[in-house]
Amino acid sequence: MTQAFKDNLEYIGLFLLIFLGTMLVAFIVDRFWGRLIKRSTAIMKNDPTNYQFFRHALTFVIYTVGFSMAIYVMPNLRTIANSLLAGAGILAVAVGFASQHALSNIISGVFIVIFKPFRVNDRLRIRELQGIVEDITLRHTVIRDFENRRILIPNAVISNEIIINADFEDGRILKWIEMDITYDSDIDLAKEIMREEILAHPLNIDGRSAEQMEAGKTQVEVRVIQLGSYFVKVRAWAWAKDQSDAFNMACDLNESIKKRFDAANIRFPDLYHSLVSKPDIHV
Repeated sequence: MTQAFKDNLEYIGLFLLIFLGTMLVAFIVDRFWGRLIKRSTAIMKNDPTNYQFFRHALTFVIYTVGFSMAIYVMPNLRTIANSLLAGAGILAVAVGFASQHALSNIISGVFIVIFKPFRVNDRLRIRELQGIVEDITLRHTVIRDFENRRILIPNAVISNEIIINADFEDGRILKWIEMDITYDSDIDLAKEIMREEILAHPLNIDGRSAEQMEAGKTQVEVRVIQLGSYFVKVRAWAWAKDQSDAFNMACDLNESIKKRFDAANIRFPDLYHSLVSKPDIHV
């Protein structure tokens, strides 16, 4: 036993050296690519999707080649490997059946990277889930939601989903700013206040095309879109450069328009006061 161990000590040392070396090389390559991608994305504004996927693929290849070499240098393990290769047909069927889900995820990941229905840093909505694409690995897509939680969706699953991509092609967002006011409020004044507040907001952009500008279309459309039982619904169309700006702008406008309406005596509907002021209405 002792002599056999001494005879195999050289092989064991070589096995451990290749094994640890593989892990070290994979770690260094992964860290190097990670920093390179982060730097190039920040400085050159590149799309990191392809580089992120290549990073994961390269790490996978390093592990596969390194561990295969480590197994091959061990005579005992080499014998087992040769025996397995002798039954390669049966093994291939078994491995193929067992790994069909893994392979489908890898293939779906490749298709995502090639056809780009979404990219890293895109804002997605998938059913009830919303978030920003943080990474696309060989097996799954990582989405960071707005509570800073990570959602891991298998590539094969996300490839078959209906996705709302806020950043696909044109990242601009059209945001509806809607206010319900009472029938006795000044509608024209309400529309003018909403238009002024939107135009004054720093995150508002001009969403008109060149043809619309030439035709003299106003930058901010404000219209009465509904006459309800106790309210008049007024909608303004406001544009922002992306989903984040649109959300922040809408929050600011809700507050600033509310304050302007209060100062101008433009009232919001209240069912109780509507019934009190109009006792002839029966519900």
